[in-house]
Amino acid sequence: MAEHTESCMYVFPGQGAQYKGMGQDVYESSQRARSVYDRASEALGWDVAELSFRDPEERLDLTAYTQPALLTHSIACLEAFHELTEGRVSPAIAGGHSLGEYSALVAAGALDFEEAVRLVRRRGELMSEHGEGQMLAVPLPVDDVRPYAERHYCGIGGCNLPSQTVVGGPESDLEALAEDLRRDHPKARVSKLKTEGAFHTYLMVKAATEFRPALAAANIGAPACRVLSNYSGEFHEPDADSIRYRLFFQLFHPVKWIWGLQRALDAGPTRIVEFGGGLGDGGPADRRPNLGAVIRRTVKAGQGRFGPGRDEVHPLTATPSYSPAINVDSIREAAEQFAG
Repeated sequence: MAEHTESCMYVFPGQGAQYKGMGQDVYESSQRARSVYDRASEALGWDVAELSFRDPEERLDLTAYTQPALLTHSIACLEAFHELTEGRVSPAIAGGHSLGEYSALVAAGALDFEEAVRLVRRRGELMSEHGEGQMLAVPLPVDDVRPYAERHYCGIGGCNLPSQTVVGGPESDLEALAEDLRRDHPKARVSKLKTEGAFHTYLMVKAATEFRPALAAANIGAPACRVLSNYSGEFHEPDADSIRYRLFFQLFHPVKWIWGLQRALDAGPTRIVEFGGGLGDGGPADRRPNLGAVIRRTVKAGQGRFGPGRDEVHPLTATPSYSPAINVDSIREAAEQFAG
């Protein structure tokens, strides 16, 4: 069959999209998905399927296990999709939120899957070992939140939407920050995130320093498509050294997701497919995608970004469709969109 020629963007979720039972339906229905789980287990030396499907020792929410399990699920969903589309679809752009950047690099061919799953295991171990502090999601623009963060010795951990900012810091400092925000912005509902530390802030410098040798030893190649960098909010340059240093700095700098997403939308993809993870309750069939709401809101806003400044935005010339591919039914539905 002929290769699909539309411009497609693949996206992958980050930590927080994991759940017990994740991937069991895909594992049971797709030979290529089963192979991904087998390869992950062999690379790590423990049973990734058992952890993901049943989690008998309740380790799935521990960062050291979450990250390889979620990357495995994302790539298993991707492989099940490729199985159904018979290899006719390939991305023009790939991006992922935080941990999802590694999945994007696998999808782009810059990282071998086994290399990636070992890297994120080490990344998760170090983030857990050196993790301290907490994180809050604040429904305000980053420029409004930054003065509060600096006043209370906290850091900006992520910019997910123009009006949604994540901050992280020591628990007592975050409490003082939240109190000030509630006083000055009573309608802004601040919510605590479930993490093992203040990820993507200065409190992750030690973890990044110890992660650097693993990045240096990793075999990283040139991506076959454009891949977004969370650190820069731009596309990665196609050389291994620049990918390495951006992955290093990503650990203790904010995730510039909205910048990168706007940059990608300006490149004109006609379809966006999200692979892996899931939010909500119940089994795989009951889950909703992690990044779907953010992507839809950004597409609806109709703004792309053509330069490094946050204000350099302009109307999009095209509106891409969005499809989740996070369980058997949604993977099948996403594949059907590319039929013909």
